[in-house]
Amino acid sequence: MHKKLFTLFILLLFPFTVYAASLSNSATIDASITFDDTQLEEELVYPDWFKLSLGDLRDDLSDAKAAGKKGIITYFGQKRCAYCEQFFKTSLSDVDIKNYLQTYYDLIAFDIWGIDDIIDTDGSTHSERELSIRYKANFTPSLVFYNNEGTPVFRLRGFYPPYKFRAALQYVTEEYYKKETFSEYLARAEPGQFFLLGGLTERDFFLEPPYDLASLRENGKATAVFFEQGNCHACDLLHSAPLSKDLSIQEIEQMNVIQLNMWADTEVITLQGIKTTAKEWARSLDVFYAPSIVFFDADGKEIMRVDSVAHFYRLWGVLDYVNQEAYKQDIDYQDWRLQQREISD
Repeated sequence: MHKKLFTLFILLLFPFTVYAASLSNSATIDASITFDDTQLEEELVYPDWFKLSLGDLRDDLSDAKAAGKKGIITYFGQKRCAYCEQFFKTSLSDVDIKNYLQTYYDLIAFDIWGIDDIIDTDGSTHSERELSIRYKANFTPSLVFYNNEGTPVFRLRGFYPPYKFRAALQYVTEEYYKKETFSEYLARAEPGQFFLLGGLTERDFFLEPPYDLASLRENGKATAVFFEQGNCHACDLLHSAPLSKDLSIQEIEQMNVIQLNMWADTEVITLQGIKTTAKEWARSLDVFYAPSIVFFDADGKEIMRVDSVAHFYRLWGVLDYVNQEAYKQDIDYQDWRLQQREISD
């Protein structure tokens, strides 16, 4: 097929694919997000079509533009990352996604522990490690999308099901980021709210309404807000797997824990004392994945969030990081996790 016709075909197909995939059966979704997240025994090998940086992202971008592409994507990963492996096995093994990605971008790989110097598109120099911290690539794989002017316009942190990654690609490529957030973009492709407002998984550690979170600041604990939705297989898996383990529950019970349906008009007073609804708060926080867990300190400031697929080791690590207040020591999450591994060894 002629390249221009192929490109047009992909463009016409993508909007439908994004919508249809969001309504795909649970077995397909479960297959992509169910895996063991223990550290891999063998190091990952990048797909052979990944690009190696020339050391200067401005030069990498020039090469991509010369090839008629829309920009570049920087990939931040780890050599023994189970989430990275799953990204390779699912999203990057999907022929449509791979073709669309290669048509519009050069994907340049970095190791978040790498020491090589890289010049960013603004001319600043950082090691691979420093660059990952600059873009808050706490969870691998993380992707930073640069447009053809060299501006970072979008970031994904963590592993998502292929349909969500496919949507992110279209969101950036079609430049929807110029007029709406990713959560707003996805909301237009979601099934009706009737389905999304179904029952949520009840747990004993969730606080009961009314949700006056400002009053919780007095107890000095961190607060974890679970944004979920009805008919959510990923939410069900979160509760039946990582949140079913004693170690996770022990950490969760040290916090104030709230569960909200991200599509509901449930009244909420935020930690900052702002009266809103669950739906509007989720939108203001640009929550686009269910389930997402947003962690706040005792003063109501966001510490970090888990808004991608998370199994036991990743979730427990974040809970432990928050409860130990490691963020107050100005320690990056990945550095802290490395310290914990060295201590345990």
